[in-house]
Amino acid sequence: MADPFAEAEPRPRPTSHELGQDVAMLSVDELDERVALLRSEITRLEEARAAKLASRAAADAFFKR
Repeated sequence: MADPFAEAEPRPRPTSHELGQDVAMLSVDELDERVALLRSEITRLEEARAAKLASRAAADAFFKR
């Protein structure tokens, strides 16, 4: 007899996370993957922000002379 709790096909791994998304059905490993995904996105956003601030500072320095 087949295991009634076995999944026929593995669930696809999400490549994104929606803010406020219900996470009650996620495993600890899936939650860890989401945390890593969000941390890498935060790093990417912080780098983009730093680049824009540097660009703004360079423009301010050029035009205020």
